[in-house]
Amino acid sequence: MRACFVLRCLLLLCAACSEAVYPPRPPVLPGPPVADPPSSRVVLHLVLSGEGLSQLLQVAVPQAGEGTFSFLGTRKYRWQRRPFEVRFDQAQGRIGVRAEVQGQVELPGATLSFPLTVAAEAQPVLTSEYRALLQAPLVVVTSDDRLLRAAEWGAGVLGLIRTSIEQQLRDLRVDLRPMLQEAHARLAQPVRFLVGEAEACASLGLQGVEAGPTVLAGGLEKDLAFVVAPSVMLPCPAQAAQALPPLPPLHNVVSVPSGPFEVTVPIAASYAELQKAMGLAFAGGRLFFSREHPELYLEHPEVYASGGQIVVKLHLDGHVQKGLRVRLKGDLYLSGHPEVRDNHLQVPDLEPTVETRSALLRLKTALDAESLRRQVRQALQLDISARLQPLRDRLSKELSLSRPLLGDKGPSACLRAEVGRVEVTGVHAHDSYLRLYVRIGARAAAYLPCP
Repeated sequence: MRACFVLRCLLLLCAACSEAVYPPRPPVLPGPPVADPPSSRVVLHLVLSGEGLSQLLQVAVPQAGEGTFSFLGTRKYRWQRRPFEVRFDQAQGRIGVRAEVQGQVELPGATLSFPLTVAAEAQPVLTSEYRALLQAPLVVVTSDDRLLRAAEWGAGVLGLIRTSIEQQLRDLRVDLRPMLQEAHARLAQPVRFLVGEAEACASLGLQGVEAGPTVLAGGLEKDLAFVVAPSVMLPCPAQAAQALPPLPPLHNVVSVPSGPFEVTVPIAASYAELQKAMGLAFAGGRLFFSREHPELYLEHPEVYASGGQIVVKLHLDGHVQKGLRVRLKGDLYLSGHPEVRDNHLQVPDLEPTVETRSALLRLKTALDAESLRRQVRQALQLDISARLQPLRDRLSKELSLSRPLLGDKGPSACLRAEVGRVEVTGVHAHDSYLRLYVRIGARAAAYLPCP
């Protein structure tokens, strides 16, 4: 009887020297559906200066020509022009071109030379095939030479020279497709980044290209907009190299938002990354959080999502001194909404779940809940700055190129881009990963000639 009594007392004493807290685990619930960000426009400002257009015309339009006319038989004429002078008329939406020409005709018994002035007007347009041309050129050829104006063959020679130069202006084509196709090829490459052990990729997804009105003010300016639909894939699908689809037809629209543009691109982070980053803050795998009970610690962090929130499970273990040495153990669950601050993914409103809070209140040992929350919040951080740099590079380095527009001849066009502010505008907790919306402000322009 005495042995049974002693054993019973020991059991009661052991029970009095330990406490446990095991609230129910929050279930894995699907969060609210989150779609990809809306379409954005990567705006490219085209600038063709008067000097650039003059250089294009100098290369594209022959500097000399010849032909035949009838006057007492078949006679030859020749002409040679000087460089073009260009002017721009925004009111009429037309470009004026002027050049001095030296003409020469072979007549019976003599060869005559005479000065000419060639003046032309045309409307610059950009076709759906990305070809810039001078639409409906109107050419006038005049001369102050009295003999040329008085001779019956003079009108025929002037008409032939006018027709020749007008046809050359009409045939002028500047193909912007190669330069824009190269820019498209660079933008179309997925931005790859690691999400834990997996590789994710963000894609811009070109939907179309729009062109705004042409502005003539000491040069030619026009805004092009690449309409993109960004998306993120985790893991990044392994696809065989495929030929890049051609640029879609250009759409001329009433207006395109000018100036700096903004693109919102989604990227991803995994809960395993958060869990690993949190574990690094646990010295020796343990986080001692209480000054009043220095032997209490948290360990084995686990991070997952539930109903659009982040849930952190922590195992509580250790001893407290209350006259007797009491063992305290169990599981704690905290939940909150993710945010990004200073390029760090955090959960600033992380709080114990209702069930965990109730379980803690039932304990005989009072815990410093505020210290626990503060230290867990500090531990639950993930630096995402490395994920933002590839997006910055894609819109700056990848959109900087130079290309001649008329083969190996003539001036080259330069495409330049500058990236401004990069910020995370939203974080959404999916069932399997975190989706972050990154807004990038930038400015892009193409210049002819290159500055």
